Amino acid sequence: MSNIYIGYHFTVEPKELGSEILIAELGEKAFESFIESDFGVVAYVQKDLWTAAILEDIQILNSPEFTVSYTMEEIDQVNWNEEWEKNFEPIDVDHICHVRAPFHPKTKAEFDIIIEPKMSFGTGHHETTHMMIQHLLETDVRGLKTLDMGCGTAILAILAEMKGAEPIDAIDIDNWCYLNSIENAERNNCSKISVYEGDAALLEGKKYDVIIANINRNILLNDMQAYVDCLNPQGMLFLSGFYSEDFDAINASCVEKGLLFAKKLERNNWISLKYVN
Repeated sequence: MSNIYIGYHFTVEPKELGSEILIAELGEKAFESFIESDFGVVAYVQKDLWTAAILEDIQILNSPEFTVSYTMEEIDQVNWNEEWEKNFEPIDVDHICHVRAPFHPKTKAEFDIIIEPKMSFGTGHHETTHMMIQHLLETDVRGLKTLDMGCGTAILAILAEMKGAEPIDAIDIDNWCYLNSIENAERNNCSKISVYEGDAALLEGKKYDVIIANINRNILLNDMQAYVDCLNPQGMLFLSGFYSEDFDAINASCVEKGLLFAKKLERNNWISLKYVN
């Protein structure tokens, strides 16, 4: 397979919500990397996997609620580190947690996390990751057995270990996320994190004091019983990856399974919820 890529530069309006939907739809195709830009999203697909009809079923392109335009370019030998360096700015969460790439200077933040995102999600830029970081920052997790479900870059597992959680399991169904999580855990000198490739089937027989699940509405609803089954008494469940309008469905699923609603964070129409067993 060649190393030549086709790069699509999408301009999206409204940007935040539109970019998220566009990335989700493109992710179902052969696109393997996404970088958020000032105007929307840059998406890459290997030329050998590209077809003229690759955008045919991308529904947001025909949605009256969004305006999406794009240009294309052929790129030889994509330097992913260079691409991230051009587009990845450090993140500061409440002046306590600083998330940066290896090429950014260290700050005096209490929690300094180094993430090489590559083609995985979870740099702290997205609202859902930002809110999950906020939940963890205000929660005492010292000595608590923790699960980071759908770990992406393992940023939340890394923060949990920095705050004293142990042991920690980080699970993602995507092979790239699995490999990237191992790499990021090592980069941050984490020794309490075990990374696994798979889905909720891996949770059978496991028990946790804290479960972090930043995925999406449908997967959360499908796997909610599995989370509840492995949550210890007085355990905490943190959820995100969905919109404000999804609250009723998520909350109903949690409450009917015996969980108590504890807190809601909201950021640009995305929400993050905390439940207690």
